[in-house]
Amino acid sequence: MSNPLFSAFEKVSSKAWKQKIQVDLKGADYNNTLVWKTNEGIDVRPFYHQDEMTETFTVQPQHWTVGQIIFVQNEKASNKKALDAIERGAETIKFIIPSNTISIEETLENIDLETTAIQLELLFSDEQFINNLAKISAKAQIIYDPIGHLAKTGNWFESSENRFITANQITVDTTTYQNAGATMAQQLAYGLSHLNDYFNSVDFAKAEIQTIHFNVAVSTNYFFEIAKLRAFRVLYNTLAPEYNCKAQLKINAIPTKRNKTIYDYNTNMLRTTTECMSAILGGANTVFNLPYDALYHKDNEFGERIARNQLLILKKESYFDEVNNASDGSYYIETLTTQLAEKALTLFKDIETSGGFIAQLKDGQIQKKIKESATKEQEQFDNGSITLLGTNKHPNKEDKMKHNLELFPFLKMNPRKTLIEPIIERRLAETLEQNRLKTE
Repeated sequence: MSNPLFSAFEKVSSKAWKQKIQVDLKGADYNNTLVWKTNEGIDVRPFYHQDEMTETFTVQPQHWTVGQIIFVQNEKASNKKALDAIERGAETIKFIIPSNTISIEETLENIDLETTAIQLELLFSDEQFINNLAKISAKAQIIYDPIGHLAKTGNWFESSENRFITANQITVDTTTYQNAGATMAQQLAYGLSHLNDYFNSVDFAKAEIQTIHFNVAVSTNYFFEIAKLRAFRVLYNTLAPEYNCKAQLKINAIPTKRNKTIYDYNTNMLRTTTECMSAILGGANTVFNLPYDALYHKDNEFGERIARNQLLILKKESYFDEVNNASDGSYYIETLTTQLAEKALTLFKDIETSGGFIAQLKDGQIQKKIKESATKEQEQFDNGSITLLGTNKHPNKEDKMKHNLELFPFLKMNPRKTLIEPIIERRLAETLEQNRLKTE
């Protein structure tokens, strides 16, 4: 339907806009002045225009849920905590199950599985335990990622023989790649190749894979993160038909740890708010927030309540659940989605040509590439190109943290035998913070 208001204005092409900008620059170079290059190798232009669009994408409309993560050490205590979180607005509960001695029945007691989504993330491999979960609750989503465990720890679970048990669900955890310093294109490519290794192990003629879970970490690069999540769906929709896989893709998003700090820690709330916004607008199915004090405090009611309330404010007061596909049609975001997907697909093809994701992990190539991008990003933080307010810019010199650390917030090195070199997660501010603690 035509709009008489806009029809009164003459259309202006992208070429005309650029010519006008060149005039206003008064001789300054357009590319050097207004175009900036990202670590993904993408040139970000000062404007985007409809006549330059080659392809648009529609993020699958869906209802996103407020999630909360609970590590199960004691079934009754975890159950009580879950019931309280549900009462206070949580819609999806992820229980992290550390061993097969945990009673799932006790953990789920009195939880209405019709109104609350349950995820069970397993930190071990036990075929019988996994098969029994379906009998206990057919609705529970099983989060089980042996390849991700190999990448993060350097070892399979108990053995490599049972590493591809999926219980009709496949999980690809890409959070390690982001937290270790991988670029967005790398995160996308590694996630896709990670999934492809699972696909190659599944007989789709016999298996009934119903759900594919992508666990994604989100940083404060606002528009790029929206595009990253959209690109995950584009790439999945490209790969899945090749295997005749009709499983539903579900994206579970959580803020990254890489840019979080122990000094001026309240700034973490600002970071996680924008990160959660990116996750929602990018099409995440469930968003788990990271408490502002998660780095240095043990689990506590206050930090978890604030994290949950951030999501509730976005949903109930900012109405982020009222519009499906809010980012559709943005020339900037559509272009970024295309560029990230294309770069990731090129890298994915290179990985597959070299034997696949597991083969590249064993050869150390994935680790090497992530280290290279992490080192570059660390240098940018150290020279001030990347700013973490309150840490490497405008720090509060009176801020003291030495006596507030309930948890060790830095990289721990525990020498042990591994099959491969693990991918190491490390925050940007660690060295600066350690030096600062010494001088308190």
